[in-house]
Amino acid sequence: MPRRPRSAAGAPAMPREVRVLAVVAFVVALGFGIVAPAIPLFARSYGVGTTAVGLAVSAFAFFRFVSAFAGGSLVERFGERTVLAAGLLVVAVTTGAAGLATSFPLFLALRAAGGLGSAMFTVSALSLLLRVAPATHRGRASATYQGGFILGGIAGPAAGGFLTEASPRLPFLVYAVTLLVAGAVALVRLRAVPPPAGAAAPGSPDPASSPAAGPAADAAATGLAAALRSRAYLAALVANLGVGWVLFGVRNSLVPLYAVEELGRTAAWAGAGLLAGSVAQALGLLRAGRLVDTWGRRPSLVLGAALATASLAVLVLPPATWAFLGSMAAFGLAASLLASAPASIVGDVDPARGGRTVAVFQMAADAGAIAGPLVAGWLADAVSYQAAFAASTGVLALGLLAALAVPRGVPSRPAVG
Repeated sequence: MPRRPRSAAGAPAMPREVRVLAVVAFVVALGFGIVAPAIPLFARSYGVGTTAVGLAVSAFAFFRFVSAFAGGSLVERFGERTVLAAGLLVVAVTTGAAGLATSFPLFLALRAAGGLGSAMFTVSALSLLLRVAPATHRGRASATYQGGFILGGIAGPAAGGFLTEASPRLPFLVYAVTLLVAGAVALVRLRAVPPPAGAAAPGSPDPASSPAAGPAADAAATGLAAALRSRAYLAALVANLGVGWVLFGVRNSLVPLYAVEELGRTAAWAGAGLLAGSVAQALGLLRAGRLVDTWGRRPSLVLGAALATASLAVLVLPPATWAFLGSMAAFGLAASLLASAPASIVGDVDPARGGRTVAVFQMAADAGAIAGPLVAGWLADAVSYQAAFAASTGVLALGLLAALAVPRGVPSRPAVG
């Protein structure tokens, strides 16, 4: 197995794969941001109703969720690099074809198939990131990777709006090209990293099925079962559920409506709130990763969960524009810690080729992103926006309780090796 690069001081240096994965993440998020404004408009062009338009948006996320575990199994069998490139190819082909679809059922089927490829990419990329990054740098590696997504997500929608005005099909074709570029970068710049000693080589049978399987092979085969017995891993799952619920769900679906209907502001103010959160998260990532690596996983997770819970609780109070903007910015800072600490914990708990361990972690966020808008939207209609935000605050509070339940020092600040 190739030796890890080391800095001049002898400490492990950040592997090249981390920077490559950050570039790939930026390109993928850029393309996704480009196509996002076009999806509802393009779906509407088939003459379907609002419910069908919503189905076109959620089909991608749903099939990404249900296929994530299978993606983790593929990672353990064939290796991260292969599954990552294949996933990007699947999304590229299905997205390009969706832009040329002549009927709504075909468009919907292609969007759903794209979710399968997205699960393959997401699970394999995070699995590779956590495996190649030294324990002393996992927080910074996670922050660097998430930074690529955030920057791409900020830049993409602006370009997508202009492209959609030219033609609603054009963003799909541009997104397909960006995915092919990302896949090419991954194949050329990512090295095939062999599994750790005792883990199965890509394409080999499950080590648990081998008559000669020893303790190391058994540990590799039962990585998920062992992780589920870890309070640290369970805390990471609950925290990621909250991130998906609020950051990828409620923030995008409910917050713009809250700004317009409850605060009485224009859509520009809603955009300002979302932008404040994104900028705060991007700035927070500059320090959050180092904090996770030097201060420790548990205290960083507790701080992030506490700040996230408090920031959303502000929206349960009577509506005020200043409180709204402050809440969005504070949640962005919390999200920077929750993008680094839980992922680092997953890498600590299962540092081998833990595709299924990473897949379940990703599924927690996807489950939150699917359930959050539905539950919060129903509460906003049936009761009030404050009730919807109170329920979302409760989900984040569960993450805080789970973080507090992690034993002190487990996982602790990693030693430099």
